[in-house]
Amino acid sequence: MTMSSRLHLACTLGLAVTAGLAFGQQPNAPAKATEPSYRISGPFTHENLTIFLLHGDDQVKDKKFLTLDEALKAKQVIVHETKNVNQLSIENVSTESVFVQAGDIVKGGQQDRTIAVDLVVPPKSGKLPVSSFCVEANRWSKRGSENEKAFDSSTRGLSSNKLKLAARAGGQGLVWKNVAYAQMQLKASLKTEVKSPSSESSLQLTLENKKLVDAVKVYVKKLEKSLDKQTDAIGYAVAINGKVNNADVYANADLFRKLWPKLLTCSAIEAVAEAKPNTKVETVKADAIRKFLADVSKGKLTEKKIHKDVKELKQETEKTVLFETKSAATVLRRSYIVK
Repeated sequence: MTMSSRLHLACTLGLAVTAGLAFGQQPNAPAKATEPSYRISGPFTHENLTIFLLHGDDQVKDKKFLTLDEALKAKQVIVHETKNVNQLSIENVSTESVFVQAGDIVKGGQQDRTIAVDLVVPPKSGKLPVSSFCVEANRWSKRGSENEKAFDSSTRGLSSNKLKLAARAGGQGLVWKNVAYAQMQLKASLKTEVKSPSSESSLQLTLENKKLVDAVKVYVKKLEKSLDKQTDAIGYAVAINGKVNNADVYANADLFRKLWPKLLTCSAIEAVAEAKPNTKVETVKADAIRKFLADVSKGKLTEKKIHKDVKELKQETEKTVLFETKSAATVLRRSYIVK
């Protein structure tokens, strides 16, 4: 059996563990829908990317979380390679809680992965299982000077709705398919090869491509200060090419502010990929965002357990999906995605 065949088989077998045993999935469990209301500010626009800020009360008051990126940099959390491509283990060695979100990419190990669920890792947690997907199809060995037994950084995240939905609910094959599609889009938009010679299938290395990084910096520089004085902003909504695309809302303003650079970078990457030169972009108004957030409440509701008291509520319509992560009665994150 070839290496690529073994990897494909390993990923396929790993799905059974992460979908069933690790997190005790309970499809079609009863759940109660929530219909939050946010104050909306904006729009803040650069080229084909428009941002609105969502304002509301903190759901988790007077509590600070470490993000996965800052915890890895400070060596306060360890994401262990398990050699099961669809399940990693995470260990918080600090005295603070660490927020890990679906779509975070971890770099290194035997193969770059993306995290498939939202999770708060408590202080001194010991090793906890976390569901993951491969975002690098062919490597299964040490890369350069990286640590093959653990993951060193999480500077990037999934940057398209197709990838986000694949990693949440689509499965490994669909993740690989949409990694390849994202690379194709970026190559066409930037008019340059975005695959890295170090690992052509690595989404992480594609997202580090210099020409892409330079293009994204322009968007970020124009939009990053929109959050500066907005102390009660707990999330944001995104429109690309004049159409509402997605929104994310977090447990409190402090967590959203910490995640803002990564979130804005991901949105800018998608805007670069979707750019249509010489095409007029329609103006998006706040009412379109309100309608988008409200319409998802009409969707079918299912629930699954993520870990102990953490559960994920999924509400889906023909055009939209809402993933709501709750710890006990507290909402940690709401992720709204247009299909």
